[in-house]
Amino acid sequence: MKFLDYYKEESEVIMDRDPAIKNRREVFLYPSFWAVYKYRKAHKLYQQGRFYRARKISQRAARKTGIEIHPGAEIGKGFFIDHGHGVVIGETTVIGDNVTLYQGVTLGGTGKEKGKRHPTLMDGVMVSVGAKVLGNIVIGENSKIGAGSVVLNDVPPNSTVVGIPGRVVRSESVEVPPRKDLDQVHLPDPVKNDIQALQEGYAEISAKLDELLKKAE
Repeated sequence: MKFLDYYKEESEVIMDRDPAIKNRREVFLYPSFWAVYKYRKAHKLYQQGRFYRARKISQRAARKTGIEIHPGAEIGKGFFIDHGHGVVIGETTVIGDNVTLYQGVTLGGTGKEKGKRHPTLMDGVMVSVGAKVLGNIVIGENSKIGAGSVVLNDVPPNSTVVGIPGRVVRSESVEVPPRKDLDQVHLPDPVKNDIQALQEGYAEISAKLDELLKKAE
């Protein structure tokens, strides 16, 4: 892809997903802009079998941007990394179209697999700050991974995952629109719900016990 074509495409993505940007010139200040551009160049070399040259480009980009994308990864269109420091994308990662990652995200392996050992993120997935998606698993279309989650198992399409280990706390039965909801805060809290259920159960048992004690007296 020529640089001008890449600039036009990536600037549209950044303008669409980051409310902080004020004009198109600012895209040149985004680490994601340069990291993805260098990845595209390195990936082409990697496909040609020029592995050392590809890794050299990717490692230089990692030092400059704080974003490490292995040139062997496969990344679709409309990819955006917001802020980006600490993002790591492994060699056999597959990323679909219109995927958004935030700072500190790791798409990594478990250290126990060979071959395809990194995750596959389908179209429209959003992975929030500090989340870790590990192993040869599939994150379904338009799913959202909550901040700080550690995901080790497949996630169905149109789902929300939170926690360590990550678990699905919301799953829509109908297809949702391509990822426009970039809210990382207002997610279900399964731990809070469990605690609330325990408190309600305790209150109910206490009330019944008090009732039994009064009858015994």
